[in-house]
Amino acid sequence: MNEITTSPASVRRWTGADLRELAWLFLRLGTTAFGGPAAHIAMMQDEVVRRRKWLSEERFLDMLGATNLIPGPNSTEMAIHIGYDRAGGPGLLVAGISFILPAMLITGALGWAYVRFGTLPAATWLLYGVKPVMIAVVVQAIGTLAPKAARTRPLGLLGVLAVVLAWLGVNELAVLFGAGAASVALARVGRGRGAPPARPPAPSDGGTGGRAAALAPWLPGFAVAGSVTLPGIFWVFFKTGAVLFGSGYVLLAFLRADLVERLGWMTEAQLMDAIAVGQVTPGPVFTTATFVGYVLAGPAGALIATLGIFLPAFFFVAVSGPLVPRLRRSPVAGAVLDGVNVASLALMLVVTLQLGRASLIDLPTVLLAAASALLLFRFKVNSTWLVAFGGALGWAIHRAGLAG
Repeated sequence: MNEITTSPASVRRWTGADLRELAWLFLRLGTTAFGGPAAHIAMMQDEVVRRRKWLSEERFLDMLGATNLIPGPNSTEMAIHIGYDRAGGPGLLVAGISFILPAMLITGALGWAYVRFGTLPAATWLLYGVKPVMIAVVVQAIGTLAPKAARTRPLGLLGVLAVVLAWLGVNELAVLFGAGAASVALARVGRGRGAPPARPPAPSDGGTGGRAAALAPWLPGFAVAGSVTLPGIFWVFFKTGAVLFGSGYVLLAFLRADLVERLGWMTEAQLMDAIAVGQVTPGPVFTTATFVGYVLAGPAGALIATLGIFLPAFFFVAVSGPLVPRLRRSPVAGAVLDGVNVASLALMLVVTLQLGRASLIDLPTVLLAAASALLLFRFKVNSTWLVAFGGALGWAIHRAGLAG
């Protein structure tokens, strides 16, 4: 696989080997991808663009932009997009399920331990070593993708403006859609002066950080207060997955409104424990649903809740994925994607800066981040191995009592 694939699976043959490679890749990423959507997408970029060359950087960026415009978990939808591009409908299912499965099993096991023992195992030592590594992984991905996204001066200035607005707390969806609209306006001004379109049409499909806006209003609820049922659990999580743009913190707001205030199925403390599990385990943060489902109704509840929250993502990608190449061939829609792509990287950068303030807390974490960046940029070390090393180092520092 030495040449970049430029045609989606819908117009080329795919094989069982493609499905097996997708399954192995996303099972591994789902087991080792800590740090939230921005970090997950950075690891995907490292694997499918830089190492396997399944996608060009432009194609990856277009997928990322499209992912930011639909509800649901960013990184899971990127996995589903990549699977669809690589092996059509079967690839869509294999990549998405493989990415979700490890996190679902881990959070399900933690749900069992929580119900059995009434507390969560401490995992702060793991994140202590992993988070600095993930900062370096995301910075490396941004450094690779930024020249493609901000390839003209107007797009570069648009990216800087998006960074400033996101840092000041402007709603992420407003930043994304505003950048898309501004890019269209800039493209029209350029064509009016006789300049060529911002990007020539190309058969390119194409990533992430956390989005923090809810698509209101709430859909009507079918669950009844005080009565925990499997259909009720499914509906709570299905409607959340269908309308939620955002990170784990936005997920907290949605679930609190339903599970604590409206239905009374959980206490505030239980919900905070559930969100903490989603944050400290690898893979998509939305597997918080697995933990909540187990606490509410055991293994069946865990499975139903997981199915409910992720099912909309598969639907949205299946519908929008085939449209990405057509959008790129349209001058107006292509300009929108250009703006959304550069704004997506801007959001990714802001999330990374915020995570850096929380993760680089002492000399060992700063040195670990710097060493990881050197290994990634200079020696092209696989990010998965760096994450494993960071976790092991965090454990060693914890055991030695050196963390401060």
